[in-house]
Amino acid sequence: MHRLLLLGCLWLLAAPPASSIFQRPTGTPAPPRLQYLLEPLHPTVHTQRGATATLPCVLRALPRNYRVKWSKVEPANYRENIIIITNGLYHKNYGPLSPRVSLRHSHRYDASLTITNVALEDEGRYRCQLVNGLEDESVSLTLHLEGVVFPYQPSNGRYKFNYHEAKRACEQQDSRLATYQQLYKAWTEGLDWCNAGWILDGTVHYPIINSREPCGGRLLLPGVRTYGPRDKQKDRFDAFCFTSALQGSQVYFIRGHLNFKEAGQACRNHGAAIAKVGQLYSAWKFSQLDRCDGGWLADGSVRYPITTPRERCGGLPDPGVRSFGFPSKEMRTYGTYCFVGK
Repeated sequence: MHRLLLLGCLWLLAAPPASSIFQRPTGTPAPPRLQYLLEPLHPTVHTQRGATATLPCVLRALPRNYRVKWSKVEPANYRENIIIITNGLYHKNYGPLSPRVSLRHSHRYDASLTITNVALEDEGRYRCQLVNGLEDESVSLTLHLEGVVFPYQPSNGRYKFNYHEAKRACEQQDSRLATYQQLYKAWTEGLDWCNAGWILDGTVHYPIINSREPCGGRLLLPGVRTYGPRDKQKDRFDAFCFTSALQGSQVYFIRGHLNFKEAGQACRNHGAAIAKVGQLYSAWKFSQLDRCDGGWLADGSVRYPITTPRERCGGLPDPGVRSFGFPSKEMRTYGTYCFVGK
């Protein structure tokens, strides 16, 4: 009995911190084979914003006096936030996900987690842990939303956001700060941007496809270049935001020579709202919205989406959302992009 207690204490002392709980250093032995939990057949679950997603966690046997604990790792602070705990008969929900999560419980061995009305912030790494004394074991799964990353800066120029302002700015544009994995994937898909920006974990990066003098020089290789962690209060950069398609939504263009106020009213007259930057990027990426016409957006910028590049639409060779910046809101020169949600 004393030997078991000693082993338990040694295990607790050797337990990794929350930030490394899903990582195994190179050269260390593999974790013990699962005894009670089934290894998920597909560790990544793909879904869309607004949909219902289920993260599988199934037991092969029911130990005595066990609990199953679901948690989520947040890259902004590397913590595990508890979502739900069950003993097979009763359960309790925790945290901001509480109103939207439940256990599927299609049979007595099923402890799968169901999330309704999936939101941008739901993407990430989840853990299903069987708590059973010294025989604790767990499986990890990733909830993945197909999305698009875009750089964002305010109307008063570049490098104006501290971390918290960058986070709010993305949220105001129907998006959130991108993770490093999302920024890296965007770079592999062609994102090339000279200005450095905050991402969700508080580090600062910029993705370069074409090495050039104003962006670190021609000798540096292409890649996602990093400034590393920065002071979240004092340091100022742009932001890299991530957004995803929302089921049942639509972005469309209204022609006209409108100022900013008239643009908003034109959308409301159609039962819509003036589109946010993230909504326009989502429509460009997932609905192939393609227009040469500059239109007002909710932040006071004027942009237009191009999926098929052509000379008369800016002349740039790659698809993208082009920007006219932040013209005077009194200028009656542009149409407007409107958003209708489900």
